[in-house]
Amino acid sequence: MTSPQTSERPANAGADRIEDAIRGASGRAALMPYVMGGFPNLATSVQIGLACADGGADLIELGIPYSDPLADGPVIQAAGTVALQNGATFDRILGVCKELSERLPVVIMTYANIMQARGVPTFCAKLVEAGASGVIVPDLPPEEAGELLVEADRVGLALVPLIAPTTPDSRLALVGGRARGFLYPVSVNGITGERSGASAYEAVIDRARSATDVPVALGFGISTGEQARAAADAGADGVIVGSKLVRLAGGEDPVTAVREAVEELARGLDR
Repeated sequence: MTSPQTSERPANAGADRIEDAIRGASGRAALMPYVMGGFPNLATSVQIGLACADGGADLIELGIPYSDPLADGPVIQAAGTVALQNGATFDRILGVCKELSERLPVVIMTYANIMQARGVPTFCAKLVEAGASGVIVPDLPPEEAGELLVEADRVGLALVPLIAPTTPDSRLALVGGRARGFLYPVSVNGITGERSGASAYEAVIDRARSATDVPVALGFGISTGEQARAAADAGADGVIVGSKLVRLAGGEDPVTAVREAVEELARGLDR
């Protein structure tokens, strides 16, 4: 599968680092914890990210707090609100990224207004300067992401799109062809959050894989080692876990709690 804009995927240092981390995960699915930057405060969010690395993470998804986070469930929304109240800013979260990126690839999760307020070239340049390997912008449809895709490719930043279980086949081909680093199918329709049991992951993963030649990393609703294993068994190259870890980050001894949870998830992936 090739990009609709080029005959082959362009050289992209961020995408290469992400794909190397995912494909180099010793025959099992890579583990990508989500960390809310600045929660419960800036310094602790750095320690939480490092604890994820210590616990067995292969990559980190780092959230930039935003006042209207349409893709995030109540746990992550609340964490973002606390982070903003405690002084988190775009530039300060990129400082967190800089520290974490020395250990493992970091994919920034943000929203279109944050990007548009700075302009696409400046936004991309700042992420690259902070060591980010990729970026997810869930409220920017791929059909409207042309400027960002071109600039991200130019500077070596992987633009990671999301697809839903309801994404039609005709649109899936467009999204999959524009994916860099990995394609991010969500396991359920709706927002992020912990859910009991394991969903029927295989159909979602198979559809994503049919539309792209980059790895497929599944997220939304995955919070236990059992669910992570089910996603891996269904064919996911990577597993993304967010709300449970953010909830633990708001409790007592958050660094230890998150590290232990990541270790349990890693064991579920036969690490």
